[in-house]
Amino acid sequence: MAHTATATKNTVTRLDIPTGRDFDEFIAAFEAAVPPFDLPRIKEIAAAGGTWDEVERAVAENAPNGFVVFGTVDGQVLMSIAGHRRKAIQYLMGNHVIAERMYRHHPDAVLYAPPRVLIYEGDDGNAVFVTDQPSTVFAGLGVAAVTAVGFELDGKFAQLLRLLGVTVPKELESA
Repeated sequence: MAHTATATKNTVTRLDIPTGRDFDEFIAAFEAAVPPFDLPRIKEIAAAGGTWDEVERAVAENAPNGFVVFGTVDGQVLMSIAGHRRKAIQYLMGNHVIAERMYRHHPDAVLYAPPRVLIYEGDDGNAVFVTDQPSTVFAGLGVAAVTAVGFELDGKFAQLLRLLGVTVPKELESA
């Protein structure tokens, strides 16, 4: 049986959130609050034939504020060759235990999980935190259980921003 490509339109809300904090200071606080993903620990659990419960415990220890960083792209390094001096770092940040709760309903969820976050230096030297609002991203899959987790992620983003001393936009406050 031949498969046919599908096209799905989705409206996503991008949030550009001024932090009111110096870029370098904010990056340091963000990276302290959202540590790197501990892949060696997960590989250790897998190699030992571990359980998902062990993964959940390891992730909870690794992500004290609900998120870890899976990877980064330093945009300033990439763009400096063209003469740009504005600092910008993109993060893939998330929590694969939370992502699994979406994946079980729709594997396409991993297209958007982990979420991308961009932190760039605004004209005033302060950091701007940019992300697509998770609930609007995951709503595009059309699966209520996945959308519900997206709303939960809205709330987790709001908690993280509060922890970092940033005013939370109303779009995340309703979560």
